[in-house]
Amino acid sequence: MDSQVKTESVADEDQAASWGEAISRTLVPVEVVPLTGQPFDGSLVSRRLGYVRISTLEADAARVSRTAALIAQAPHAEPQVGVGVQASGRAVLEQDGRRAEVPPGGLALYDATRPYSVDYPERFRTHLFHLPLRLSGVPERDLRHAAGTAVGPMDGCGAVLSSFLGTLAASAHSLPAAVGDRLAGSVADLVSALVAQLAVGRAADGPAGPNEHLVRRVRQYIDHHLDDPKLTPERIAGAHQISVRYLHRLFEGEDVTVCRLIRQRRLEACARELGRGGRTAPTVSAVAQRWGFADPAHFSRTFRAAYGVPPHEWRARRSDDPR
Repeated sequence: MDSQVKTESVADEDQAASWGEAISRTLVPVEVVPLTGQPFDGSLVSRRLGYVRISTLEADAARVSRTAALIAQAPHAEPQVGVGVQASGRAVLEQDGRRAEVPPGGLALYDATRPYSVDYPERFRTHLFHLPLRLSGVPERDLRHAAGTAVGPMDGCGAVLSSFLGTLAASAHSLPAAVGDRLAGSVADLVSALVAQLAVGRAADGPAGPNEHLVRRVRQYIDHHLDDPKLTPERIAGAHQISVRYLHRLFEGEDVTVCRLIRQRRLEACARELGRGGRTAPTVSAVAQRWGFADPAHFSRTFRAAYGVPPHEWRARRSDDPR
């Protein structure tokens, strides 16, 4: 469902609140505080591209905040990853104690499940991309390392992502649904690459434990071999010339075991692909087999345990989701 809101038809004293309510309905609940004493002018154009929500905000100087109180009001809301592409004006993002300045042409990454704020000190235009964390392919641990970070227009994969997302925001309204479904997957892949780059950079800035680099290599190996049904701790250990016992010890300080990580990443890949929909989408069984689940019945049980619904219902809900 597309939406468009302008504050020009609202009384001066209600314009900022009206604009904030529009953002809250469309994306996630936020508070808006104008940074000038003048009547506030703002607009919001939002549309859905597959499972990605693209919103273009243009407004006068303001502070947009997602507070802990607002998050607590919807404890069961689906976790979202947010990327902001600054088309004009500057932005200052604060999250998890980090402060990132975003120049025109730059982009910022944030986690919509945790408090954050963005100051726009002058009139601005920004494109916001929100996608479900479960369909992004982004490990929650990496997102915590990377959130609250800005990338300049010429830095790393930020240059590619900023250009692609800016063009996509401008043309999303004219794209057929089938094309939009495929492009949503491209957005997820690029965001995942961005998070990986930023998470590695953050880890490099801080004190690394003696096994942190090896754990990261193991995680990358798992991601690169998810489609192999023979991906096992034994194979992973052999590829890294360590014992299986030592491999399990490496993950004792992590938030997940090796076997659970393999299953979790495979399920995320399946959920992401099933969520893309489209007329030419592969069957549930084909998706399961592609990502290493040889037994369709086992896959269906495992998927339902993780996501609360069977795979075919997940696909139907994502296809019908108006947001």
